[in-house]
Amino acid sequence: MLALEALTKSFGDKKAVDNIGFVVERPMMIGVIGRSGAGKSTLLRMLNCLSDATSGSIRFEGQEITSLRGPQRRNWQSRCAMIFQQFNLVPRMDVVSNVLHGTLNRRSTLATMFNLYPQSDIHKAIEILDRLGIAEQAAKRAEALSGGQQQRVAIARALMQDPQIILADEPIASLDPMNAQIVMEALRRIHEEDGRMVIANLHTLDTARRYCDRVIGMRDGRMVFDGTPEQLTTGVARDIYGAGADFSETATSTEIETLDRPSVREAEAYV
Repeated sequence: MLALEALTKSFGDKKAVDNIGFVVERPMMIGVIGRSGAGKSTLLRMLNCLSDATSGSIRFEGQEITSLRGPQRRNWQSRCAMIFQQFNLVPRMDVVSNVLHGTLNRRSTLATMFNLYPQSDIHKAIEILDRLGIAEQAAKRAEALSGGQQQRVAIARALMQDPQIILADEPIASLDPMNAQIVMEALRRIHEEDGRMVIANLHTLDTARRYCDRVIGMRDGRMVFDGTPEQLTTGVARDIYGAGADFSETATSTEIETLDRPSVREAEAYV
């Protein structure tokens, strides 16, 4: 379904993503974890064609993605929606209009200029907002919503594209624990109920273990782990984050007893 082969992104002499390769044969919820600067965001940006690969290949259902240009690239970006940590909404625009921006790739320039939408799209946008528990916010400006609500609006905008893949770049990094749980549960439901692939960069081990079917660990641009949440042991986590990292915030009680603690909470800053 999705196959990456020797995918590399270089910035001068620095390889932000270095020879990454993996295959996803069915829709799954995948968490990508690693220290800040490990290459997680660059990987997602290449998947969405927001950043060109230096070398390597991305294929989806047999189609080569890295070589797409123009309308074909925009079509791929509709099929592979992106959700960002900072929401990327239009603050002074109402919520439903922000959601309708998910249809821009298939609308005419004239319709976009005059903010014209078919009634069917407006109804669909409200239905998606209702599904995410924020339909009552549809007429409010996006800037009036809480961070968690704004992230759900961003998810609704992505769903308006009717994508096959949703990429979420640190979707809960700026949210409090309650809103983070709401957003992660929404992404999990979208995967389970719609059969969509979800790939999310995550900042805690516990979140990856709780919500994901598969976890990919990155360190210095390279993939150093690819397995199930159950295989994400403390030893593996140290391989991803470094031997000095402490995992007391996310480890099980058994794991905590086995940890030496040279650098308290260092992992929380890196994940």
